Amino acid sequence: MGEQHIRVVLVDDHPVVRAGVRALVSAQDDLDVVGEAADSAEAVAVVGETKPDVVLMDLSLGDGPGGAETTRLVRDLPSPPQVLVLTTYDTEADVLEAVDAGAAGYLLKDAPPDELFRAIRGTARGETVLAPSVATRLLQRAASPAPKVSPREVEILRLLARGLGNKEMARELLVSEATVKSHLSHIYTKLGVDTRAGAVATAIERRILRP
Repeated sequence: MGEQHIRVVLVDDHPVVRAGVRALVSAQDDLDVVGEAADSAEAVAVVGETKPDVVLMDLSLGDGPGGAETTRLVRDLPSPPQVLVLTTYDTEADVLEAVDAGAAGYLLKDAPPDELFRAIRGTARGETVLAPSVATRLLQRAASPAPKVSPREVEILRLLARGLGNKEMARELLVSEATVKSHLSHIYTKLGVDTRAGAVATAIERRILRP
């Protein structure tokens, strides 16, 4: 009996990229591209209709929901497919967001074709497939978890996000400005930033604050 075919859907907002990936993937005897989508709504509809085994998901999908949110929507469908992210982004925040959303694999677009084919087959078998740079990043994160931000520091971050200055924060928290500055200094060190905007952005990225 011949090898079972793996059904693949491509989600990418660039038609040229989809055409290139389709040509590569379709040339493999055991891989069939059964659908394509350019945005989140189309992706959910196509996946629902075609019932693929694997969805190749780009993270940047134009104006609507991005690839991570689309991954979450696709994984919430009945009998959901595995999702393999295929993107140009490998920042820690992007990787974690995609993995949190339910992606089984994360590959970069500069991967050689053979690596892509192996990743699709591995993802279809339920394996976790990560690009080497991504795997290294996640291992480093696991080995050195970020220092915990205290409840009072989270309060300060919330006030920062509201745009309050040191004097206003001191008044709101019934502490001295020197105390506020000390808290800010600890927050900057823990988050690895040196500006107020950087602190807020990193706190949102790490889900310490909700946007």
